Parts: sequence; structure tokens; C-alpha cells
Amino acid sequence: SITPGELLCLGSSLAFSGLFYYLYKRKARVVARIQEAPKLQVDDSLPAMVSAAEGRCLPYVALEGIVLPAQAALTSHYHEGLQGVIQKLLLKEHRLIWNSLARSW
Repeated sequence: SITPGELLCLGSSLAFSGLFYYLYKRKARVVARIQEAPKLQVDDSLPAMVSAAEGRCLPYVALEGIVLPAQAALTSHYHEGLQGVIQKLLLKEHRLIWNSLARSW
């Protein structure tokens, strides 16, 4: 005979397994889209392609080309001859609104 506690454990185990499988499949689709991303060269035609795209945005694109540093390239302390650059990051903060009912931002 199966006890109610065992049924509860079995049900919750199946529910969590279903949830994690759903999340796994959703992330797998995103990874597949990234791996199938078109590879574009950084050249003079790139701004025209971005302007012609829907919403002036190219989702999941791999850019290939030579990157020039703004000042000086960074050199590796561990591998001789290896250089790199730092990408400029843009941080956009969303406005916080005080929720007086929950007493949180």
C-alpha cells in the first residue's frame, strides 16, 4: 500500500521534473538559435544592414573582424604575444517605484 506521504513525494517529484525539463528545453532552444546565428564581417556594409533590419536590431549575430583599441591594447601576463581589448559596457538602470502596499522598491 502507498501512504499519502509517498504520494505527495511522488507528485512533487514529478512536478519538479516537469518544470526543470521545460526550463531545460527552453534554454536549449536559445542555445540552438545562438549557435545558428549568422556570421557577419565588420565592414562598411554593416551599418546599412542594421538600419534595414526590423527595429534596427540584429538578434543573435556573430561579428567577425579586426578590433582596434581606443588607446592601447592589453597584453597578457601569462601568454606572450596575446593581446586583447575591453568592450565598452552600457548599463541601463530601470527606475524604481516604491510599492507602499508591499513596502518595497
